[in-house]
Amino acid sequence: MIAYFQKLFGSLISRVLVLTIVALVAAESLTSFFWMSQFKNTERKVVITNAQNLAKTAATTISFFQRLPDRDLPVMLEQLRVLGGSPFFISVNKKEIKVQPIPDTRLKDEVLSEIKETVYDHIGDKRKLLAEFSDPDDLHAINNNVLLKYLSPALGASHLIVPSIKPPILVLQMKLDNDKWLYLAALLPPPYLLDDLVFISPAQVVSIFVIKLILLGLIYLAFHWLMTPLRNLAAAAGEFSIDFSKPPIEEQGTSEIIAATRAFNHLQEKLQRYIDDREVLFRSVSHDLKTPITRLRLRAELLDDEKQTDAFNVDLDDLEMLVKAALQIVKETDIHEDIEEINLRQLLLQIVGTQGDKITLHLDSKRPYRGKYYALKRCLSNLIDNGVKYGEKVDVYVKDSANSLIITIQDQGPGIKESELGSIFTPYVRLHDDSKGHGLGLGIAKNIIQAHGGDIRLFNHLKGGLVVCIVLPNSE
Repeated sequence: MIAYFQKLFGSLISRVLVLTIVALVAAESLTSFFWMSQFKNTERKVVITNAQNLAKTAATTISFFQRLPDRDLPVMLEQLRVLGGSPFFISVNKKEIKVQPIPDTRLKDEVLSEIKETVYDHIGDKRKLLAEFSDPDDLHAINNNVLLKYLSPALGASHLIVPSIKPPILVLQMKLDNDKWLYLAALLPPPYLLDDLVFISPAQVVSIFVIKLILLGLIYLAFHWLMTPLRNLAAAAGEFSIDFSKPPIEEQGTSEIIAATRAFNHLQEKLQRYIDDREVLFRSVSHDLKTPITRLRLRAELLDDEKQTDAFNVDLDDLEMLVKAALQIVKETDIHEDIEEINLRQLLLQIVGTQGDKITLHLDSKRPYRGKYYALKRCLSNLIDNGVKYGEKVDVYVKDSANSLIITIQDQGPGIKESELGSIFTPYVRLHDDSKGHGLGLGIAKNIIQAHGGDIRLFNHLKGGLVVCIVLPNSE
């Protein structure tokens, strides 16, 4: 799981996107918190003010009906319903109307407390006062059997019904001196706010998500465009260890990337000059040594002492072998070969040739590998031929993964002593007495693998035989 997240968030673009998301969420959260706090405080003040004003009107209405004679009640109620002029739906009932309250909230409790306090302050009477908010669909009026929404429009309750939003209705009931209940129902002036405000509403969440998604998409495209020169620089640096003759990279991108590209091109130019000068010098020295070796061999023949002549010839043979080996190393590593896409199946089939009875291939790779074709062919040919020569039969396993290409060559020979495994790649070290070869093959193979940025290891298999394991970095 950890490796998965490291791979997922390993790139600069993914990390920038994560940091951007964190920054945007933090900024949006803080902004929403302060905005909602201010908005909530402002709305609360408006609701409380509206409640106080409505409570004052209710206190005046209650005081009026307390002083109104019983015989005038029907006439006054009829006039109010026909002519209007009051924010309340008013009725006088023989008993208390049961009210189904809306869910309690802190703001609702605060509004009801403020209304009661304001009414009591204005009427100067502490008689029983019932105050509650009800949903318009559940509110009864006139009696406990008739819902408000079913009342005739002639009764004047239609102004309490707002179908689109259905705001809660404030109901005040107070017992009059004649043992009747005065019933007042009204809407608070907008905003109709009695629920506790949520920190972020679902609509805000959707809006924030869409906006941030668009923003992150634009940031990704921008960074992808900005990182293209950096990816080109990384790819060139990866191939530089294999091919020193690559042309300079085009300088493009931001000023920092241009500076890094310019420094890389300068380094590549210096290394190319150094390699060219070293190769020319090495070839020249190796070539020039042939002439004095030849002269010394002729002079040795002129000596009268045969033992001295033979001794001189032995030393000259050793010196000539060193010169030939040095030239072979320069030739076999083939520094200036171009990088290309290599079909490993075809390459290995060419190496197997007519030795199909001795070499078995186990291929698990379909993608081409980018490298030096002839260098890898010489390297694998040397290793496989050694396996056939000293181990009779060879199994070659090729496995391709996301990060590396693994080539394993296993023979059925006697293997190598553990004490000699550490020196097997040393030039001129030979473990057999046959006359062919100079002990340079494994050293050249190791140089080729390391030039491709890989590694090569040898070890003895538990069931017998030598195993050569080559690990090459995947070009992607």
